[in-house]
Order: sequence, then structure tokens, then C-alpha cells
Amino acid sequence: MVDRLGCAAVADLSASIRELWSKRAELSPRDDDARTTVEEAVALLDDGSMRVAEISDGEVVVHEWLKEAILLLFLLSRVETHELGPFEFADKLPLKRGYERAGVRVVPGASARWGSFLGRGVILMPSYVNIGARVEEGTLVDTWATVGSCAQIGKRVHLSGGVGIGGVLEPPNARPVVVEDDAFIGSRCMVTDGARVGEGAVLGAGTILNPSIPVVDAETGEELSRGVVPPWCVAVTANRRREFKGGEFFLPCVLVLRRLREGERHDKAVLNEALRTHGVSA
Repeated sequence: MVDRLGCAAVADLSASIRELWSKRAELSPRDDDARTTVEEAVALLDDGSMRVAEISDGEVVVHEWLKEAILLLFLLSRVETHELGPFEFADKLPLKRGYERAGVRVVPGASARWGSFLGRGVILMPSYVNIGARVEEGTLVDTWATVGSCAQIGKRVHLSGGVGIGGVLEPPNARPVVVEDDAFIGSRCMVTDGARVGEGAVLGAGTILNPSIPVVDAETGEELSRGVVPPWCVAVTANRRREFKGGEFFLPCVLVLRRLREGERHDKAVLNEALRTHGVSA
């Protein structure tokens, strides 16, 4: 990404964070110089100049030093009381500010922590976005949805009501959840532990996706992956029969029901009709 500091300055800042991380056991909230350095790094996440993770050559690449900066910020911060209108918060981190300038709509009851990034045109219904998370332009975070720490949410994504996007902060090299551009995540879905939803994919309501959940092609029965839904497909929660010494049981999986044309927009009525054929909904 292009950042506001320049490559040389970012390299120096990264080296400083790595050094602080190596001696974190010696640090405390009294270390003002260390806190200043850490806040400079987290500010790059807050304004979108840098990101915790990105996709390169089809793989998720984690910038560990930025995760380390977030963890150091918690270590170097004290719990403080903040009053905003009728609300009171007691936390180590402030809330994000400047929504009007950023072109972001935030409905009362929604909040985002400082150190998260919200792109222009993002809408937050009463919901929550944690530090290190990135929500790209034009995305809707619907009512009671949560975007966990360091999760990477693409452009024009719809996170429906009650969706839980898990946070992955420790260890620093752990991959966060990635939801790519134009994806539709149905209500009450849970996407956690570094799972990935491909571009334009649709998850039916209530789907649970994590790296232990197999993703299966409904047409062939082939296991496509674990915790990764391919681009431009419709996937729903399902179960597979498995034999154990104690008997026969049904274990969860995610079933790819249909392939979409690349670039095909999501018509909610059409999707619901297709999914209801199989007894599920978006």
C-alpha cells in the first residue's frame, strides 16, 4: 500500500516496533516514548495508510509488526473513562472519530475503536468494529454485526444482521478473517479463526465457517478446502455423516450449492428463491 510516511520511514517505524516487542516484558504505561512510537504505528491503521493483512498472489500476507503494535498499545495503555453524550466508556483505547470527514455513516448504537479503518461510503448500523479491522468502501455492517480485531472486509460487502466476524490478534503471525469484495454474508453467520470468503461469494443464513470446517462441492462431493469459500458461489451450512466407535454422527460442513457468473450482482430475491429450493435462506 502507499502510505503517508514513505517507505524508509515505515521501515524505521517497523524496526522500532519489533525492538519494543522484543522487550515487551520490561514495558509499562509509564513508558511515554514507547507509547508515542506505538501510537504512530496504529495511526497508520486508523487512517488506512497501512493494513494488518492483504492478499498477494492469492495468499493472505500478514504484517506482523502492525499486530505487535496493537498488542503493545494495550500493554502501554491505562483504562480511562470517556463520556460521549449520554454514554460512558471505561477502556484502554478511544473510539474512532471524524466520520463526517471520512464519508462514513454511523447510526446511533454503532461504534468503532481507534485503529480500525472505515472506507468512504461505509454504513454502520448499531454494530461494532474492533481495532486493526479494515472495512472497505461501500460496505454495510448491519444491525448487531461485529467485525473483530484485524479482520479485513472488502468493498461493497454486506454483513447482515447478527453476523460475527471473528478477531484474530494473537499470535501476531496468525491470519485474520478475510471477506473479499462484493461478498454477501447472511444473517447470524459466524466467520472466525482466519477463515476466508472469496470475492462475490454468498453465505446463507447461519453458516459457520472456520479452518476446521470442510467446504464441499454439492455436485461432486469433493472437499474443496477447509475454512475457505471460493469466489462467486453460493454456500450454506450442512452436515456430513461420519462413523465413530460410539456410533454414527453428523458433523458440520459448508456446502457450495451454486456457482455464480463472475461479476454477477446479488439480487436478494433471486438468491432467496434459489436457496429456498434447498430449504435455506440468505
